[in-house]
Amino acid sequence: MAVGSVNDTDVLIVGSGNAGLVAALAAHEEGGKVTIIERAPAERRGGNSAFSGGIFRCAFRNFDELRPILAESPTLPFARVEVEPYSADSFNNDLIRVTEGLADPTLTRLLVEESLTTMSWMASSGLVWELYLTHAVRLGEKFVWRSGTVAVMARGGGKGLVEMLFDIVSQAGIPVCYGVRAMGLLADSSGAVYGVLAQTPEGRKEFRAKSVILACGGFEANPEMRARYLGPGWDLVKVRGTRYNTGDGLRMSLEMGAAPFGHWSGCHASVIDAEAADVEAESTDTTRYSYPFSVMVNRDGERFVDEGEDFQVYTYAKIGRKILEQPACIAFQIFDKKTVPLLRSPYLNSRPLVAESIEELADELGADSERLKLNIEGFNRAAQDGEFDPSRRDGKRTRGITPVKSNWAVPLDSPPFYAYAVTCGITFTYGGVRVDPQCRVASEDGSLIPGLWAIGEMVGGFFYHNYPSGSGLTRGSVTGRRAGISAARYAKGRQAARMS
Repeated sequence: MAVGSVNDTDVLIVGSGNAGLVAALAAHEEGGKVTIIERAPAERRGGNSAFSGGIFRCAFRNFDELRPILAESPTLPFARVEVEPYSADSFNNDLIRVTEGLADPTLTRLLVEESLTTMSWMASSGLVWELYLTHAVRLGEKFVWRSGTVAVMARGGGKGLVEMLFDIVSQAGIPVCYGVRAMGLLADSSGAVYGVLAQTPEGRKEFRAKSVILACGGFEANPEMRARYLGPGWDLVKVRGTRYNTGDGLRMSLEMGAAPFGHWSGCHASVIDAEAADVEAESTDTTRYSYPFSVMVNRDGERFVDEGEDFQVYTYAKIGRKILEQPACIAFQIFDKKTVPLLRSPYLNSRPLVAESIEELADELGADSERLKLNIEGFNRAAQDGEFDPSRRDGKRTRGITPVKSNWAVPLDSPPFYAYAVTCGITFTYGGVRVDPQCRVASEDGSLIPGLWAIGEMVGGFFYHNYPSGSGLTRGSVTGRRAGISAARYAKGRQAARMS
C-alpha cells in the first residue's frame, strides 16, 4: 500500500485534549511550527478533558494570588468570597498522602510549583477562569472554600475548557487534522524520532516532524488492556470519558523502547450512576459524589467502605474500585430526609428509589430486608454524638462497627429514605512512561529518546491508588506547557544543525 507523507512541521502533537492543546500553544509561542493530529472526528474532539468538570487544583498563599486570573461574577462579587490558603506544602503533602507515599517527588514538585504559574499563563493566552461554586460552603452572605477544596474552574467546565483552547489554537493558525490515528513512531538509524505513521481518511500517511509530543491519553477505553493491567472484571466497567483513549501512544512508546513507569494496575475509578452509558457517559451529569453523607451498602445490605474517610475530593477516585468488588458491581447510596438536601445537582438527573421504611426500601432494592435493617440499626447506634458539619471534617464518627465511618456519621432514621444505585466508572489510567522534567521520554536504560515527549495521562509516576481532585487537568497543562517549550527548542536546534 502506498504511504503518503506530510513533512513540513517542527512539532507534531498527537492528541487534542487539554494537555495537547496547551503543548501546541506553548510550542507556537516558542516560535515552532505546530501540527496537531487527532484520532476523533471534529465533533468528538477534546479527549477526556471535554468530559471533565474543568476544575484545576493549584497552590496559592492567599486569595490575592488567585484573584488576578479569575473573572468576577456579577452575582458573586469577590467581597463575598473567602478562599482559604492552599500552600505548596499542603498540595505536596496531599499528593504524598493520597498516593500512599509513592508519587515521584520530582514530578510532584513540578506539578505543585508550576500549577498557578501555568494557569496564569493560560489566562494570559485567553482562557477564562471562574470560581468553582460546587466546592464552596455558604456561611451567611459569604461563600467559603476550605483549604484543600478546589476553587478554580474553566468557564463552561470541561467542554468550555477545550473549546476555549481550540479557539486560541485556531487564532494562532495551528492546524488540527481530525480522524487521524497514529499507528507507530518513525525513527532514524540513530533512534531519533522524526514523526509518526498514521491512518487517515485518505489512507496511511507519514507525518514527519523535528519533534513529536504524545498527548493521546491512557488505555481506559481499551477493554483488553484494562483486563490485562488492572485485573479481572475491569474489561466490563463503564468508561466515563472518550472512547478514543485506547493506549495507542503507550503502545508506540513502549515499542520504541520507552520505560514503563508508575501504577500500571491503578486508575481513576469513581462513583457514577448505575444507568450511565457504557462509554462516553456525560461525566459531570452522572457523578454521584455526595456519598460522604450517605450510608452506602451493597446488594446484600452490607456496608463495605468508610463513606466519610475524607472530603469527596480526596476519595472519589478510589471508591469505584471498592464498588467493583461488590456483587453485580452495584452499590446503593442511602439518604434520609435530613441528608437529602445535601445532594449535589447531578443527582437531580436520576430517579431514586423512595420508601417510608428500611424494610420497604430493601424490597425496592432487591436486598435482604432483615440484613439491611440490622445493619442500618447497628449504624445508627454506632453514630457518636457531636455536631454535624458538612463544611469540614467534623469527626462525627461511628464506634464499634466495621467499616468505621470517620466523619459525617448521622443516624439514618428520618423517613422518607432515598436510595441511588451506583457503579464504578473509569476515567483514566495511572500507568505511563518515564519522563524527565522537560517531559522527554526516557528509555529503559535511562537514556532519553531523541525527539520524543509524553504529557498528560501518558506520564507515569504522578498518581498511585488515588489522586486529589482537580490535579489531573493541572498535570496535563503543566506537562503540556513544559513539553511544548522543550520540543520547540529542540526543533530549532535540529534546524540549526541541518543548516550549519
